[in-house]
Order: sequence, then structure tokens, then C-alpha cells
Amino acid sequence: MNDRLIIPAVTVGAFLIGMLAAPAVIALANKLKAGQSILSYVEQHNSKQGTPTFGGLIFITAACITAAIAGVFRYRLGLMTMLIFLGYGIIGFTDDFIKVKLKRNKGLSALQKIISQLAVAAFAAYFAYKSEFVGDSIALNFGLGEWDLGAWYIPFAMLVFVAMSNAVNITDGLDGLAAGTGSIYFAFYLVIILAGYAEAVSLGSTVYAGELRSLVLTVASVLGGLIAFLWFNSNKASVFMGDTGSLALGGLAAAVALFSRNPLVSILIGIMYVVSCISVIVQVISFKTRGKRVFLMSPLHHHLELKGINESKIVSYYCIVTAIAGLTALIIIL
Repeated sequence: MNDRLIIPAVTVGAFLIGMLAAPAVIALANKLKAGQSILSYVEQHNSKQGTPTFGGLIFITAACITAAIAGVFRYRLGLMTMLIFLGYGIIGFTDDFIKVKLKRNKGLSALQKIISQLAVAAFAAYFAYKSEFVGDSIALNFGLGEWDLGAWYIPFAMLVFVAMSNAVNITDGLDGLAAGTGSIYFAFYLVIILAGYAEAVSLGSTVYAGELRSLVLTVASVLGGLIAFLWFNSNKASVFMGDTGSLALGGLAAAVALFSRNPLVSILIGIMYVVSCISVIVQVISFKTRGKRVFLMSPLHHHLELKGINESKIVSYYCIVTAIAGLTALIIIL
């Protein structure tokens, strides 16, 4: 199939599979009484108590099926990206399962979660470092060429994986927030990777072009499934993605940034993930050192809620800022 047709075909296909999978996942979650427990201090979300979780299975399932049909698993970059996606999804699923099984809001301990994340990150970072398609260099953008990190690439990549997976997890706090910003993030990286693919084709790098094409189709598959999930997750949400979805998306966001050799612009395109993390860090440091809070509640989206801003408006603001940041990133790169 022509490349101009296969990308929208894959996205639409994943969307349709996600739309078919969603009612089944929601029904199963309800049957298993897999409802989200709301933290006692997040009083503004009391009405969401019991909303089905494990919704990340919707776009994970849609993406895996579509990627398999598109032949993504025949390529090393595509296969590894999906394995990372599934690896972080399994960590999140385990966390969600413990929460549901024990009827509490906290699943895996912080130590268990970070060790699991580091294990997947180490595996992924070593693959990238040894891969002829990624290597130890990253783009500096602004026409400044590349930065060869050598063996330091491995700890750098691990940091990106752990930071991004936790950042998306922290941002997943309002209906449609992580899915909305995530959809925009992956849409922009789709454009970036497509540009790299076009360049590889023009230079006659057939093998590398094939690997980038598999990465493009992987992102297109996840994007389609994520849009289907958003259909059911937008306010008022019928299902939450849970850690199953947020950790999977974070791991994928890091993999896409690193495997495209453009990890630095992920800070810009994922600006709202960065803001969420910074708001939490500032809040913790301020409270521990001064005994005072900077925000009414962290992350920032909860602070904005308590300031009286409507939940849907906050999600819109985050998506708009992400879109503007993505456009800025394209100007920097392309």
C-alpha cells in the first residue's frame, strides 16, 4: 500500500479496533468491580469514585493488533518500541491490579515501581546504544548537529524513560488530560519521524528507511487507539486509563523520542508533562523546607481545579499549550 495511504489506514484501523474493544473492556472492568479508588484528599473527584479503570488496555490492544497487521514486528525499531510499550504497560497493570484487588489507591510500592521501570529502561537503553539505527548520539537541533554521548548514552536514555513514564503518570489526573496531550504529542512525533523517513529514502538508505517506517506505523497505531480511548475518557469519563495506560504511554513517549534521535525536543512537545513534574517537585521541596505549600494542591491541574477552573477547560488549556509547543518544535527541527 502507498505510504500516503497506509498511515491514515493504520490510524483509522486502530481507532475502529479501539472503539470495538472499549465497551468490552469497560464491561469486564465493571464485572470485576475494577473501579478507581479516589484519594480522600481529592474531594472534588468524589463523584468519580468507582469509575472503571484498566482503560489503557483499550489502546494497548488496538495498537498491538494494528501494528501486527501492518507488519511492524518484522523490524527491530518497531518491535522494540512495542515491547517497551507493553513492558511499561505490564508494570502499570500490576499496579492497577493490586489497587483493585486490595481496594486501595496505592498499588506497587515506590521502590517496586522504580526498580521495575529502571529494569525496562536499562533493557531499552542498551538496545538503543548498540543499535545501528539509534546509536549513542542525539540531535541538538537548531542546526547544531549531533552530540555523541558515548557510554553516557545508556544512563541518559534510562533517565528519559523513567522521567517520561512518571511524568505522564502524574499528568493523568483529569478526564481526557493524559490522552488528549498524549495524542497531540504522538501526532507531532509522527511528523518528525516521517521527515526522517523521507530523508532516509532520498539518501537511498533503504534498511534505515524501513526501520523508521515501522516506527511511524507504531506511532500511528497507538495514536488511533488513543483517540478511540479518548472517546470514552473525555469528560465525563466512562473509563480511566489507570497506570496500565499512563505508564505505557510514558514509556512509548520516551522510546519514540530516543529512537527518532530527537529526545531533547520531547521536553518542548511534552511541556505539560514537565510542568506537572516541576509543580510536584516545587510543592514537596517547599513543604519540607518551609512548611508551606506553593500550590493549593499538586500537580498543577489540581491547583487549577481548586482555583475554580472547570475541568474541561483545564484539559483544553493543556492541549492548546501542547499543540503550540509541538508547532514550535517543528520549526526548530524542520
